[in-house]
Amino acid sequence: MREVVQSLEESRIREVANEGLGRSDVLKFWFGESDEVTPDFIRDAAIASLQKGETFYAHNLGLPELRHAIAGYMHGLHPQQHTDAWFDRIAVTSGGVNGLMVAVQTLVDAGDEVVLVTPVWPNLVAQPRILGAQVRAVPLVADVHGAWQLDMDTLLAAITPGTRLLVVNAPNNPTGWTLTREEQATILAHCRRTGTWILADEVYERLYYAGDTANGAAPSFLDVAEPEDRLVVTHSFSKSFLMTGWRLGWLVLPPSLTHAVGKLIEFNTSCAPVFVQRGATVALQRTEEVTPALVAHLKSCRDTLVPLLAGVPGVSVATPRGGMYAFFRIDGYDDCLTLAKLLVREAGLGLAPGSAFGGEAQGWLRWCFASRDVGRLGEGVGRLRGWLKG
Repeated sequence: MREVVQSLEESRIREVANEGLGRSDVLKFWFGESDEVTPDFIRDAAIASLQKGETFYAHNLGLPELRHAIAGYMHGLHPQQHTDAWFDRIAVTSGGVNGLMVAVQTLVDAGDEVVLVTPVWPNLVAQPRILGAQVRAVPLVADVHGAWQLDMDTLLAAITPGTRLLVVNAPNNPTGWTLTREEQATILAHCRRTGTWILADEVYERLYYAGDTANGAAPSFLDVAEPEDRLVVTHSFSKSFLMTGWRLGWLVLPPSLTHAVGKLIEFNTSCAPVFVQRGATVALQRTEEVTPALVAHLKSCRDTLVPLLAGVPGVSVATPRGGMYAFFRIDGYDDCLTLAKLLVREAGLGLAPGSAFGGEAQGWLRWCFASRDVGRLGEGVGRLRGWLKG
């Protein structure tokens, strides 16, 4: 076995979740998904596909119908390019995580330097390491109120002509930090000078609550870049369409890269299942029946949870501008993995430890507020408050 594979850490979130195995009394907020099921019309489209016998291979890059639907969706969010131009830039992948891995395989050789903005979902750190790259972290910094910020000078100093790839996840999991359009333009201009590729994980683009953009979505690198810039953007159906278990995503690529990525998809998964793609096609055709209501509900969840957490003595938490997580710390509790396990065992409260997302997040906890029943959030805070009182 390769040493790098043997040294990969197991998920600390699942380590905490294992503490609650077999317990029905635990309020579970540890995983990054809503507890709402996929809308029935999406499920019905997949069922109809199976009933028609669509159980065969598809094109490596995805069904043309789905790619056209994605292109139309991208044009709606980013109208600077017409739909046909977007089509030539789309590759359908078997989940956002598969898209990220395919992107890294496309761009990174063993020994290359990869810079990441952290804390971040651990897969983003592991993927370049699996390929033998040298990973360098540029941490966000939390202020006394619990809000995380990027030191732009530190990031730009870390990106040199020797940097092959910059990986940025914004809106960020776990912190809720987002980039401004001006910051994106600054980063892109610098990476153009250094010849560095950017891999932008924008799966939370639609889960944005600041209300300061024309399309309601978070700022995207696609709005400041040219089609042939060294930029790959990852998207997923998981978060904005309530389709986590479907494992379907897509990449937005420079047109000159699309064919090569299709070859890599062949060697990874061959293609995404047709019936899953049929469901996704209908999801895009009926986006307005899913995503706006979901975003409004998640904003209500956020605006319920964060003030309640802020009212707990010793808790530091800021209101996230995007994503589906409250990221907070409790004074006097520096070992967040131990704390998370104690909360499961003694309070019946399931949260993710911040250390799962990088050493700079030690002492923090992530609470996924994507709850169908908003009342569960208040009950969870009550359990936390009661446990802290002893």
